[in-house]
Amino acid sequence: MHLSVIIPAYNEAKRITDTLISIRDYLSKQNYDWEVLVVSDGSKDNTAGVVQEFASQNTGFKIIVNEKNYGKGYVVKQGMLEARGDFRLFTDADNSTAIVHLEKFWPYAKNGYDVVIASIAAKGATLANSEKFYKRWFGKFGNLWIQFWLLPGIWDTRRGFKMFTKKAAEDIFSRVRESGFTFDDEVLVLARKLKYKIKEVPIHWVNDPESKVKLKDYPKTLLEVLKIKFNFLRGAYKLK
Repeated sequence: MHLSVIIPAYNEAKRITDTLISIRDYLSKQNYDWEVLVVSDGSKDNTAGVVQEFASQNTGFKIIVNEKNYGKGYVVKQGMLEARGDFRLFTDADNSTAIVHLEKFWPYAKNGYDVVIASIAAKGATLANSEKFYKRWFGKFGNLWIQFWLLPGIWDTRRGFKMFTKKAAEDIFSRVRESGFTFDDEVLVLARKLKYKIKEVPIHWVNDPESKVKLKDYPKTLLEVLKIKFNFLRGAYKLK
């Protein structure tokens, strides 16, 4: 299996079909084998039913259904470790970063990069639709906070479009502890600590006004960044 695509989904019944169609239309034109794993994170709507119906009519799609809501980090980890691909991409259910951006990722994967991540901070990135002012402010402040404590030199850690080699995915995600939004930061710190090469690639990003990230989440994630730092300092990740 060449590529696995993992999609974490929580209450996405209304919009996930469009995302699945977009991914299917792109992947069906490629000359490699692939699979798409949707992980329903305790959805209270009909996300699981919608995906199951789509999978019954389209080869290569699979749904993993969790009865409880565990958090985005938990289900991305679940999908990454369940996947079979030599390369493993996770992408958001809202399709904010279109699957065609994979075309920008492959040259770096072929040149020895183990982790390739989408970025709206890298030179050449473009945005459609502006975020609310508080999200822009917290986003900038949060990035500086993350750089100071964890990831100097990486300017956008939390875009929901990241690809890993099989080895990197299994090595990194088997150690992931965070179940919420800060798992992105933890994953990239682990990648650095484990000596994997990371490339930040500019993309075109479409802001989704129905984003699951709310104002109350920002202070919590700042504290979780400190928890990740503390976990590394106390040797919680067993890197050797």
